[in-house]
Amino acid sequence: MSKGWIIFIIVLAVLAIAAVVLYFLGKRAEKKQAEQQEQIDAAKQQVNMLVIDKKIVKMKDAGFPDIVMQNTPRMMKGRKVPVVKGKVGPRIMTFICDKPVYEIIPVKKEVKATISGLYITDVKGIRGSLGTAKSKKKESKLDALLKKGRGEA
Repeated sequence: MSKGWIIFIIVLAVLAIAAVVLYFLGKRAEKKQAEQQEQIDAAKQQVNMLVIDKKIVKMKDAGFPDIVMQNTPRMMKGRKVPVVKGKVGPRIMTFICDKPVYEIIPVKKEVKATISGLYITDVKGIRGSLGTAKSKKKESKLDALLKKGRGEA
């Protein structure tokens, strides 16, 4: 056999081994995620919350309690996460949430939130609907010219 075929077979074997390793790591991560979702579902509760502020900040700058920061993996401490500051009863607390939930949370309004610890899993409006999240996409210059040409405002 020529050197080209030997190199091709070695590369093919390495790729096959990498695929098998990634498959088993994916299965393990999937099981871990299912267990975490079960824990979140077991501990969730509904509370009325007045949303004071929401922003995307680094986890170490979010103002979480020390015990939360000690249990957070090192890689996550410098990562930006969606954070919501809200008043639950007499206490002002800082919560973390998913990006889709973060986008629909209104600021300075009262909502009924489903929380699990410091994690917001769902939000519903108390007085009326929450409305839809506004798109921050800017209109291109070409679209503006086309609108102007058609007489649209």
